[in-house]
Amino acid sequence: MDFEMIFQEWLTSAVLFLPKLVAGIVIFILALVAAGFVSKAVRRVVSNRIESEAVEKLIGQIVQWTVIVLGTVIALDQVDFNVTGFIAGLGIAGFTIGFSLQDIARNFISGLILLYRQPFQLGDFIEVSGQMGKVSMINIRDTEIVTLDGDVVIIPNNRVIENPIINLSSGQFRRRTVAIGLGYEEDVERAMEIFLEAVRNVAGVETEPEPMIQVMSMDDSDLALRLFYWVDQKQNSPLKVHTEVLKAVNRASHEHQINLPYPTQKVLVQQADGTDQR
Repeated sequence: MDFEMIFQEWLTSAVLFLPKLVAGIVIFILALVAAGFVSKAVRRVVSNRIESEAVEKLIGQIVQWTVIVLGTVIALDQVDFNVTGFIAGLGIAGFTIGFSLQDIARNFISGLILLYRQPFQLGDFIEVSGQMGKVSMINIRDTEIVTLDGDVVIIPNNRVIENPIINLSSGQFRRRTVAIGLGYEEDVERAMEIFLEAVRNVAGVETEPEPMIQVMSMDDSDLALRLFYWVDQKQNSPLKVHTEVLKAVNRASHEHQINLPYPTQKVLVQQADGTDQR
């Protein structure tokens, strides 16, 4: 008799609980579907006001997860789940677990700062934390760059935000430098003018600011010159222009017979009688 009463009570409770369970599942599924639609709609709206694709993506993700969380809370409430107590328990547990997840939290906050300040964009060529490459992905936790060798480097955002960031793509003009060793027997003024004229004729070298050449030091085997010129990196590849500049300087030195000496050293060989021979 007691078993029958228990079974009947359980069956009654199950019959009463079943509509709530169905309602909760339906609400949760609708929340998952609606999250995708709402996220896309919000991204379309903000795309007209925000130029950064990374920030646009972040806003879409936040909206999507917000809808999912709200839908989950409403679904749990349908099955008489103690949502308030659960959230309070998560708060206490989160405080305890937070100490072991400090790096994740730091990377997350650093990612938000990067997306807000936008020191670089997708496709920019940057140097940060000892790595140089093209930015291919900006996530909440890390930043992904592709080096000139094609290697994919993933850098935690806290290392990105805590180190100097050199954005090589942000400016329109970029200065390049060529080191030239000039023989001491050469006419310095003549050689400098010849090299400048050769560089001015290279396609991609800017006329304003104009190229310039300076004497930097007197080394052991040559006079150290530095040639400076500017490239519009929005229109030209700095590496390709630099190659053409080096070729132009080399051609000019051959055409005008300007000596660009190799580094030399004097070697003293001590003979058996104690005298030195060069």
